[in-house]
Amino acid sequence: MKHLTVKEKEIETYEKMKNVFHYKNSMAAPKLRKIVLNVGTGTLIKKDKNKNDAIADRLAKITGQKAALRGAKKSIASFKVRQGDPIGIIVTLRGGRMYAFLEKLINVALPRTKDFRGISRGAVDNIGNLTLGIKEHTIFPETADEDIKDVFGLSITLVSTAKTQKEGLAFYELLGMPFKKEEIKKK
Repeated sequence: MKHLTVKEKEIETYEKMKNVFHYKNSMAAPKLRKIVLNVGTGTLIKKDKNKNDAIADRLAKITGQKAALRGAKKSIASFKVRQGDPIGIIVTLRGGRMYAFLEKLINVALPRTKDFRGISRGAVDNIGNLTLGIKEHTIFPETADEDIKDVFGLSITLVSTAKTQKEGLAFYELLGMPFKKEEIKKK
């Protein structure tokens, strides 16, 4: 049996979902639009000037695409943040890089997570997007062992064209996302 890539699985989802969701044609079936990776660095730039560069470099190694610094939208005096201060790093993946990253996330990174029991079904929002919080970036194979001293967490959002949470859950399950098994409650 041939192993299907995420892109091939996405094409097959129409055939499997058309009877359940009553699609008229393949364009109505959900598709993956983009994957967004976010790292909130806060005010680390004031403590260590090279911290944001190091995080951006590691994100570039993980995704294969250059990361962009994001500045504060508003000044907040109690947090000592001025408008425009770099407080986060973002990477938006589309096309081939998006599918390659998703393949790596499902087959390599998530199984390497400590005590991984599956993704909560509540991670899919009402409009069919899936958001994961990763506590340690070290689950990705591109991170070197000598870089363990600066471990950071990141948020990964999978944006799809699904219209509802039920449709989004079915779509991500068909792509191969490892969701938690539903437990049957005994009375």
